[in-house]
Amino acid sequence: MVSVSDAQAIILNLVQPLDRLRDTEIVNLLAADSRILAVPVTSPLDFPHWDNSAMDGYAVRYEDVQHSSAEQPTVLEIVEDIPAGYQPNSTIQPGEAARIFTGALMPAGADTIVIQERTRRDENRVHILAAPKPQEFVRHKASFYQAGTQLLPAGIKLNASEIAVLAAAQCPQLSVYRRPRVAIFSTGDELVPIDQPLQSGQIVDSNQYALAALVKESGAEPLLLGIVKDDPVALEKVITHAIAIADLVISSGGVSVGDYDYVDKILQSLSAKIHIRSVEMRPGKPLTVATFPSTDAINRVSSHSPLYFGLPGNPAAVLVTFWQFVLPAIKKLSGITEGWEPAFLKVRSHHELRSDGKRETYLWGKLHLIDGVYEFYKAGGSSSSGNLINLAQTNALAVLPMGKTLISPQEEVQVLQLVNGE
Repeated sequence: MVSVSDAQAIILNLVQPLDRLRDTEIVNLLAADSRILAVPVTSPLDFPHWDNSAMDGYAVRYEDVQHSSAEQPTVLEIVEDIPAGYQPNSTIQPGEAARIFTGALMPAGADTIVIQERTRRDENRVHILAAPKPQEFVRHKASFYQAGTQLLPAGIKLNASEIAVLAAAQCPQLSVYRRPRVAIFSTGDELVPIDQPLQSGQIVDSNQYALAALVKESGAEPLLLGIVKDDPVALEKVITHAIAIADLVISSGGVSVGDYDYVDKILQSLSAKIHIRSVEMRPGKPLTVATFPSTDAINRVSSHSPLYFGLPGNPAAVLVTFWQFVLPAIKKLSGITEGWEPAFLKVRSHHELRSDGKRETYLWGKLHLIDGVYEFYKAGGSSSSGNLINLAQTNALAVLPMGKTLISPQEEVQVLQLVNGE
């Protein structure tokens, strides 16, 4: 059995990111949201494209207005109005000004903006009531970005702000990594699909639906392979198919030490190397992580051998182990260059939290902002790994380290904040 931190390190060391040459595709900008940029972007445009005004006011020569005050205002002649999108026609001479609006081009001869709140207009003249700073409220060409330099690096997730930058840079298409393919199946004779009436002793397969949703949220493509009975022949067939079509494989159930837990034996029969068999955590102790030898014997869709995750069967354990181990692996696989590991916060616990201290323990609940400070509220009811019901609407996992049996109310606790795909 390995520690949670050692398991995390082993898994991330095993992950091989998608290949920048083979595993990319060209997409339109409107289809690029949440994709991972594969090639750095440059632009032939400067930002700003030209010197322009940051405020509504008057474009002036600083030397004309540097001594202005309310008691002794400088009076300038207004020679032009310059709205945004208008090409100025005048060159500002000594004693002149141009009325200008936010985003409009600076006229030749002017080097400073006096905001309208510090002026008084009298027909075609403006009274400057306060001295501005030199070049105040002027946005200079290329001061935000210089044409030809890197605009966005490869390996970042494209969110709304990056999409806006790319649109402004007139990038209608770009190269992104393809979505990782994640094969998902559940094991167990007791499992039935959601549309089948339950018989005594049967359980609806919720894990496949939860994992499919989590995989989609992570930006990957789920490949659903259904329910596989506790039959070694059927399991081997499905696992062989899964590693041929996917970059990463997730099964739930069948990785404990019961008489009908066949997954590890089948992986070994397929020459897989098992790196992890169990982890010192609750829930989620039975966890199998394996890789397969690099060979052309299987017509794999990926440029490298897939990573196999055999998750526990209990629903809460499936979710906890996904958030802790599988999600970081998908992030690294997808081409993101950094920030794969789960992000923890230190917050106050509203409730008393208990553990037997024998393993690192995860308790689910909600984060609430109370008087500007986050507090963790434990979900009501049992924290059993089989209790799926009280997982609904939770957004955080409180972590009690090994040896820690009690966290009192208002005591600090480490919390994993659950953010979709982040």
